[in-house]
Amino acid sequence: MSVVSRLTTGEATLRAGPVSLRLDRRATLIFIVLCLVVFAGVVLNVGYGPYPVPPPAVVRTVLGLGDDAGQAFVINTLRLPRALVAVAVGAALAVSGAILQGLTRNGLAAPDIVGVNAGASLAAVSLIVAVPSVSAAYLQPAALGGAFIVAALLYVLAWRRDSSPVRLVLVGIGLGAIAGAGTTFMITFGEVQQVSLALIWLTGSVYGRGWDELYSFLPWLLLFLPPALFLARRLNALNLGDDVAHVIGVPVRRTRALLLLTSVALAGTAVATAGTIGFVALMAPHIARRMVGTSHGSLIPVAAVTGAAIVVGADLVGRAVLPQVEIPAGIVTAILGAPFFIYLLYRSRNT
Repeated sequence: MSVVSRLTTGEATLRAGPVSLRLDRRATLIFIVLCLVVFAGVVLNVGYGPYPVPPPAVVRTVLGLGDDAGQAFVINTLRLPRALVAVAVGAALAVSGAILQGLTRNGLAAPDIVGVNAGASLAAVSLIVAVPSVSAAYLQPAALGGAFIVAALLYVLAWRRDSSPVRLVLVGIGLGAIAGAGTTFMITFGEVQQVSLALIWLTGSVYGRGWDELYSFLPWLLLFLPPALFLARRLNALNLGDDVAHVIGVPVRRTRALLLLTSVALAGTAVATAGTIGFVALMAPHIARRMVGTSHGSLIPVAAVTGAAIVVGADLVGRAVLPQVEIPAGIVTAILGAPFFIYLLYRSRNT
């Protein structure tokens, strides 16, 4: 990998073979600030609860400098993995949404809006209900398969050259409704204990997530995040149209297939890990786009930390508003995201 810097323009380019990632100075600064916001959110999240821990004590304990064994158990075993799962899931959903919006050139596109998450949910819930003792490690490939089935149907039914944004969304909502009906069917005929677990999981929550869930999710994240970053410039080229991208040397079909694979994989495995935390994949790319513009080299990493901040914040809010009855993070993001989606749908009504 080589690094090419341009001091006059404030840009740096990371090259790894035929792909590269261009970093803008302003976007880098925003990325660093958002990372600090995520770090602060994780510290506050880990410190909040029936056994409150001040932020300095949280940092010392995580670094192994604390001398309170009980405090270390609460932080390192019970709370820290939950917060890290929230960070990872938020980043994965945001990157998935940014890629899908870029591929379709449609600001309304997001895996939860167009039914991809619903397909992942159907596969995961079916596995939970049918195999009560299933390990979290098997939920990821199952959810991935369900997500890919819906993505393939969406591509065939709606993703055409002359397809409007509203058509794509409407077909996706229809596919999501079908998958939702299948999920309801599985829940109806399941055992009470498995149905209870599935219903809790469907609300979208990082409650009870531990190191096992984090370790089973991280390989997927580490596998699919690098292609998203290093194919960002090709995604910019695809935004100019297939003909233009082909003229400037971009292998259109292969690039689109790799990016679609990355988007669906990130969304499907995130859903398998934390359930259906909705609207993060829709909101985070739009927020990031407002801050750094439309270039995906800057947009994707900024969207990732924005999504992480949203999920960590939603989890903290859900725990703090009603401490006796913890509100799942998915409900908090839905309260924020539903009006945002309606606004975007209204704004694109004539397209």
